[in-house]
Amino acid sequence: MAITKLDKACVTAIKDCMGAKKKESVLIVTDENKREIGYAMYHNALKLGHETLLVEMKAREINGEEPPKNVAELMKKFDVVLCPTTKSLTHTDARREASALGVRIATFPGITEDVLVRGLNADYKKIAALTSKLKKLMEKTKIVRVTAPNGTDITMDISKQKIIPSKGLFHKKGESGNLPTGEAFCAPVEGSAEGVFVVDGSMAGIGVLEKSTITIEVKKGMAVKISGGKEAKKLETMLDKVGKKARNIAELGIGTNDKAKLSGLILEDEKVKGTVHIALGNNVTMGGSVNVPIHLDGVIKKPTLYFDGKEVMKNGKLLVK
Repeated sequence: MAITKLDKACVTAIKDCMGAKKKESVLIVTDENKREIGYAMYHNALKLGHETLLVEMKAREINGEEPPKNVAELMKKFDVVLCPTTKSLTHTDARREASALGVRIATFPGITEDVLVRGLNADYKKIAALTSKLKKLMEKTKIVRVTAPNGTDITMDISKQKIIPSKGLFHKKGESGNLPTGEAFCAPVEGSAEGVFVVDGSMAGIGVLEKSTITIEVKKGMAVKISGGKEAKKLETMLDKVGKKARNIAELGIGTNDKAKLSGLILEDEKVKGTVHIALGNNVTMGGSVNVPIHLDGVIKKPTLYFDGKEVMKNGKLLVK
């Protein structure tokens, strides 16, 4: 049988990104919509010599919704867990509890074959180096300001926050993140974000914003007004189902993957080099205290980014080398 591009991407994920050793066990958690990718990962893990189990659950309805309890328990019993699923398991107690026990986990929310092949064809050593530099800069920063030609102008305090470099290499016990990846991110200090951000790239749960943008006004760390077309109404509906805390400004992230492109899949979109994303909802995974079953990222194109007044990105061009 010929080795396909999908097979190569699966091997990269298991061998390079996860650093899986032959004696380590691998669990694949998938659902009915991502079965083909789940099976490709299972098949390639077996070929690489791993004791491997594939489990299929019913697709979740929203990002951050918990998997069934028996699946959550299984996740604790393997060395490496790969989750190609429709909705994200990143911001779940199941993922956090398994990570706390030392399990290495990669989540692939909404993954498609195209995105997997494109995203895992990137130079992860280069991505890791750039992401690490951004992490160090963010650790020295108190106030971040994001502006963009679309009307975005928002500031937030990130001082003393946990800065997370998602470099795509999860080799140490308990490490986890998305694949494909490439971003440096953190939870801003709760209550500190002030201003407005306009999502014009893509919005989690909605897709690429081609015809209209979503304008989100922020006061004291909460989205107080959301305006725009039908996409804005859809976002409001998703947030209202969860409640007021869903409007928490949960994350500031900076994309570092030069192979990623806007595709409508937030997994890839938030990694696009030269973009910034701001998320609403759950920030517990990033060291915050808001634990709600929703986490929605909005991507801003051509942003200018200031760390304590110093320009680190101008109109989508990263000035960090």
